[in-house]
Amino acid sequence: MTMHWVYYFGRVIIRILVFPFGNWHIKGKENVPASGPLLIVCNHLHIADPPMVAASIPLKSVFMAKEDLWKNWWTRFWVENFGAFPVRRDGIDRKALHTAEHWLKRGVSLVMFPEGSRSKGAGMQPALPGAALIASRLGIPILPVSIAGTDKLKSPLWCVFHRPTITVTIGKPFSPPSDDGKLTREQRKKLMDDIMKKIAALLPPKYHGIYAEEEDA
Repeated sequence: MTMHWVYYFGRVIIRILVFPFGNWHIKGKENVPASGPLLIVCNHLHIADPPMVAASIPLKSVFMAKEDLWKNWWTRFWVENFGAFPVRRDGIDRKALHTAEHWLKRGVSLVMFPEGSRSKGAGMQPALPGAALIASRLGIPILPVSIAGTDKLKSPLWCVFHRPTITVTIGKPFSPPSDDGKLTREQRKKLMDDIMKKIAALLPPKYHGIYAEEEDA
């Protein structure tokens, strides 16, 4: 399927613009299957994470973004046409889940940030259940991805002189238990913990956050 021109233009511009502001490294490209759809899950540190992760993976993909970005027509135009759709961060957003399923069933991969918001201290936060619901309902393969270094991004001028290193690491895909989404609360939590631990395993220890505690338990 053909996406909006902003989708293709945006990915090219990201690759061009990132180099004056930082050293961008992508690891684990060999772990990306030749075709989707995949549920791509990643930790969240900075507003730059969604486009950088999307541009790091050579599969057609869309992603969830906070609904506040739809309040202004200018940001809505660019974000929506880049391949995003809105999601509420309070509770389970059924409309967003249905939109996610719509794209996945059409063969388009979905990028999700299960924590729901950016980490203020760089360490990983508890995950929301959306990714587990989608993965179990559709039986879609999950691709764990981590991003490190965007927490250091400051003003454009600061970045030009300091060029922080940003690393996107792609793990190996895995398949969740498929039961048409009928997970118990405990099963859903276990699946989300498994997903987040796979992301944490791709990150330096200082980013593990709450999942470092579980690893040490």
